[in-house]
Amino acid sequence: MILTFRMPSEKVKKWLKLLIKIIITVLCIWYISNKIDLKKLAEVLVLSNPLWIAASVGAFIFSKMLSSLRLNVYFRNIDIHLPEWTNIRLYWLAMFYNLFLPGSISGDAYKVVRLTRDYNVAYKKTTAAVLLDRFSGLLALGILLGIFWIIAFKGGYYSVWLMTGILLGIPVFYFLIKIFFPYFLAGFFPTFGWGGAVQIFQVVCMYCILQALHIQTHTGNYMLIFLISSVVAVLPFTIGGLGAREVVFLWGAHIFGLDHTVSVMASLLFYGATVASSLPGLPFIFIDPLKTTTAKPAPQTYATTME
Repeated sequence: MILTFRMPSEKVKKWLKLLIKIIITVLCIWYISNKIDLKKLAEVLVLSNPLWIAASVGAFIFSKMLSSLRLNVYFRNIDIHLPEWTNIRLYWLAMFYNLFLPGSISGDAYKVVRLTRDYNVAYKKTTAAVLLDRFSGLLALGILLGIFWIIAFKGGYYSVWLMTGILLGIPVFYFLIKIFFPYFLAGFFPTFGWGGAVQIFQVVCMYCILQALHIQTHTGNYMLIFLISSVVAVLPFTIGGLGAREVVFLWGAHIFGLDHTVSVMASLLFYGATVASSLPGLPFIFIDPLKTTTAKPAPQTYATTME
């Protein structure tokens, strides 16, 4: 009798990935709960300033609106001309998918599928636009990380080497785009500028959270931990970065001698800001975010767009 082995279907793979994310998220939360005082965590939240928390949510929402403007630069480079408000609605829906429906379809995949279909643009171009948008954001994040690394360590701990490596990433990224994605080259500097603005307002968001928690000292250390946690949260190991970011804050607090409970609360409040900022995407599950947009397909058949 010959046994045959069948590869799992795409649907099974999707749910298996979701299960792994849930397990890792739960393990991270369990680990954190055993390292901090949960009663003190609740007390820290009760004593926090709600006005500063509201300001942090506003700063984060504004950062995501800037992020949608950055992505629209890439879209225009491949002749997808979305009105800014339409693009923001699509971006909000993608955020909602990423955070609340991780087992359904990722926000990035939704944008790629919709724009490829509606605008008859090559699949590889829409995919590249979304991925390069992520990379440009990470590049700007890296520069801020290098700056706060220098501040936190007062120029020590390989600060010069780290900053040099990060800055060298700019021309490397530029020439990679020039070689492999020349149609995006015109948007390199505008998207780099938008990426810097996005990260600055996310730093502003964390600053508001620190003020809400009455943290007046070691701000540079907290910001460095936050920026490192932002890099880790990008990795698709947990749901919306929950758990992974908090573990980084916990370890960072240990390294810098900061209050573990307050540090974890700062991270949780930032996650809360991401949740609040994603909620406006809910209506667009039922209302087509592109319905006001008139697509202008290129003169080619759909079959050629998948090449």
